Amino acid sequence: MKNEIVLRLLPSDAANDATLKGFLAKELKVSEAKITGFYVRRRSIDARKHPVMVQLHVITWIDEPASPEIVVDFEYPQVSAAREVIVVGAGPGGLFAALRLIELGIKPIVIERGKPVGERKKDVALLNRNHPVNPESNYAFGEGGAGTFSDGKLYTRSTKRGDFRRFLEVLYFHGASEEILVDAHPHVGTDRLPAIMKNIRETIIQAGGEVHFNTRVDDFIIEGDAVKGIDIAGGERINGEAVILATGHSARDMYELLHRKDIQLEAKTWAMGVRVEHPQDLIDQIQYHNPEGRGDYLPAASYNFSCQVQGRGVYSFCMCPGGIIVPAMTGPGEMVVNGMSASGRNSPFANSGMVVEIHPEDLPGHQQYGALAGLVFQKEVEQLCYINGGKNVIAPGQVLTDFVNGRLSGDLPPTSYIPGALASPLHFILPELISNRLREGFKMFGKWAKGFLTDEAVVLGTESRTSSPVRIPRDPETLQHVQLKGLYPCGEGAGYAGGIASSALDGERCAVMVAQALGVYRE
Repeated sequence: MKNEIVLRLLPSDAANDATLKGFLAKELKVSEAKITGFYVRRRSIDARKHPVMVQLHVITWIDEPASPEIVVDFEYPQVSAAREVIVVGAGPGGLFAALRLIELGIKPIVIERGKPVGERKKDVALLNRNHPVNPESNYAFGEGGAGTFSDGKLYTRSTKRGDFRRFLEVLYFHGASEEILVDAHPHVGTDRLPAIMKNIRETIIQAGGEVHFNTRVDDFIIEGDAVKGIDIAGGERINGEAVILATGHSARDMYELLHRKDIQLEAKTWAMGVRVEHPQDLIDQIQYHNPEGRGDYLPAASYNFSCQVQGRGVYSFCMCPGGIIVPAMTGPGEMVVNGMSASGRNSPFANSGMVVEIHPEDLPGHQQYGALAGLVFQKEVEQLCYINGGKNVIAPGQVLTDFVNGRLSGDLPPTSYIPGALASPLHFILPELISNRLREGFKMFGKWAKGFLTDEAVVLGTESRTSSPVRIPRDPETLQHVQLKGLYPCGEGAGYAGGIASSALDGERCAVMVAQALGVYRE
C-alpha cells in the first residue's frame, strides 16, 4: 500500500531517516517492519515561531516493493536539418527557449556576446582582484547569463508563467541535485550552475543546434514589418525564420539599438538601492528566534522584507544566506553590486539587495530621454558610486546604522566583498527618492526583526540591476513585438521576467509561440 503522510517534526528528527521512519510508523499505526520504503516528496521550514519545525510530505510504502518517485527524462530530437530560429542570449531565457525549440522540432541558433562559462569564470576572478571589467564577459554577460553567478535561487511568484515543476526537472536532468525537486524554496548554488549550463549547451549541440560565443548582435535584418535575421559584429549576417531576443537586463546597447531604429520601447517600473550585509549568525538568531542560532540541522536563515514608504515599495531582493557580495558592473566607470551563494551556503555573511520601487514619473528630470529615462538615471547613479568608491572595483560602503541616521562612518564592519569597500556617505550620494525611502524602510525592518538594525551590518552601493527600466513591448497573444513580426522579446531584458525561473519559463513560452507561428506545433 502506498500512502502520503504529512509530518511536522523538529529539525533533528526530520534529518534522521531512522527517527523519521519511527514517526511514519506511529502515524500509520503499523510496525516499522511493515514500511518497505519511503521518500520525501516535499520539504519546507516553518520558522514563524520557536521552536522551528520542518514539514514533510512523505510517500510511504507498506508491505509492497517501494518504487522510485523521481523519474525525469527528456527527449531532444535531431534538428540539424530543421527550420532555423535565432536565439539572442544564452541566459536562462535563451537556453530554455533553445531546449524547447528542439523539443518542437526546430533548430536553435544561439548567439551569445560573452564567453563559455569556463572562460567566463577567469574574467570574473580577475574582476574580483580589482582588474578592469571586461564589457563582454563579466557577472552579467556570458554563458548562463546573470543567473550563473547570482546564487541560483529557483523561485517565481507567478503561476501563469508556465510549468515550474518542468523547469526544475530540466535542471535536474542536466545535473542539478534532486533536492531542488523536494525543497519548497529550491536552490542550486553558484558553484554548481556552471556545470549545468555547460550540460545544457552540450544538449543543444548534440541535438543539432548551434551555440556561438563571443558573438555580439549589432543590427537586425528587417524586411517590411518583419525581422528576418541579424547582423553580428564583424559584418556576418545570420538569417532565421524568427528571432527570440533574450539579452538580459544589462544589455543597454540593445535598447539603444532598438531606440535608434525607432523600434518601439516603453519605460517601466523597476527598483534600485543598496546591498546590505550582516553576519549570518545574527540573521540565524533573528529568524530562528534562538540566541544560539540555527544549530546543526537547519540551513542558513534567509529573510524577506517589504513595506511602503511615501507611496513606493521598499523591499529585500535576491537575499543570499551564507553568501558573498560580488562586483556586477558591465562597463567602465560603473559601480554595481550583486549577491550570490554556493550550494552549501557556508559563508559567515548574509546579504540582500534592499531596493526602492521607481516609477517612470519619479524621474521628471529625465523625460527628454523617453523610454530610456530610467536607463540614463541608472547609469548616473552607478557612476556616482564608482567615483565615491575610488574609481575602481572598490565599493562605497557605510555602516547600516550610520546610513539610517545620516552620519559618516569611520571603520566599516568586515564584508564578504573581495575587492574591498571604502567608507562613503551613501545616504548623501544616492538620490533622495532612494535614500530617504531606504532609511525609513530600514527602520521598519529593524522594528519587525529585533537586531537587524545594527552596527555590525554594512551597506554597499549600488544594487541597480534588479530588473530592466525598459520594456520591449509584445503582443500578449502571439508574444511578437507589437511593431515587428518574427521578433519575440523574452525574459528579464524584455521586461517580462524577474529571475532565473521566470526568465526560463518565459523562454519556453516564446519557443512555443514561435513554433505555432511557423505552423509546426498546435496546443
